[in-house]
Amino acid sequence: METIIPEKAYFRIGEVSKILEVESYVIRYWETEFKSVKPVRTKSAQRLYRKKDVEELLTIRNLLYSQRFTIDGARKQLAKMRGESPESKDVDKDKLLLIKRELQQIKNMIS
Repeated sequence: METIIPEKAYFRIGEVSKILEVESYVIRYWETEFKSVKPVRTKSAQRLYRKKDVEELLTIRNLLYSQRFTIDGARKQLAKMRGESPESKDVDKDKLLLIKRELQQIKNMIS
């Protein structure tokens, strides 16, 4: 069954809860486990989810409930679906450290 997401800019957690058919506390927990879900906070600290957040949460729900992945497995599967790998983050950090060192050398040469 295809879940229909209404055409809106932002959704409150109660609306997302109804769309996903899970309790609000589950959504808040997934937020802590999956960094790809980043709701906007209002001045009164209410969560506002964008459509891409809701789509990501639907994917997470599918991985956890339908495909029976663990949290860690779902996290890895999401990375795989995006073409990311955990190792690529380490490589990116190494590249950034190298660039930082080179920029510091240039700064020292100029000073």
